[in-house]
Amino acid sequence: MPSDRLIRRRAGRLTAAVLVVALLAGCASADKNQTTTSNSSGSSATTASSSSGSSGMSGMSGMSGSSSKAMVVNGIKAIPSQLLASAQWQGMTIEARTMTAAPFMVYNGTSWTEIKATPKTSFHLMVMLNDAHTGVAIPYSTVWTTITKSGKIDYDERLWPMISAFMGPHYGNNVSLPGAGRYQLTLLISPPIAARHLEYKDVWLKPHRVTVSFNWKPVP
Repeated sequence: MPSDRLIRRRAGRLTAAVLVVALLAGCASADKNQTTTSNSSGSSATTASSSSGSSGMSGMSGMSGSSSKAMVVNGIKAIPSQLLASAQWQGMTIEARTMTAAPFMVYNGTSWTEIKATPKTSFHLMVMLNDAHTGVAIPYSTVWTTITKSGKIDYDERLWPMISAFMGPHYGNNVSLPGAGRYQLTLLISPPIAARHLEYKDVWLKPHRVTVSFNWKPVP
């Protein structure tokens, strides 16, 4: 049988390998081939294809749309959310939604950190990754989000992996934009770093990028 020292060494190597793969997957770039489409609201959706393929995204020109049902869990009321864009990638549904910015908690296994919304926070951005066939949430991925206006980067961060009684597992963060205008949202989706059953053996193996344009106006 392997010694305790050998077992610890193998575990350390495996952990290091997983971390390296996760970092590479989260930070890698997709290639720059793009196509542009328009939706009925007039906003254009641009899709940048990754080496694994491309998918279309439909954007909304305003911030009005569907809202979540009025629910209360542990004294907390659901905040209405609005669809910003959606896309398909190899049987994965990618959906970006926005809602009024609110504080949330980050737990690292031993302690809590509260992330508070500020007066400059524009909205809370949520990205849901789901199996298009079953609707089941897909975890263990990384979502890097970039928002630009006229070529200038206004937001460029990794979204937190989050859980919610109202939205389910997703990736999110509060976003601050400098003002009203037309913006471009780019999501870089990394492959889920996890053991997989055979039905997921040949999908989501390389980073995938989708981009959409949207109009945003602060709520008075």
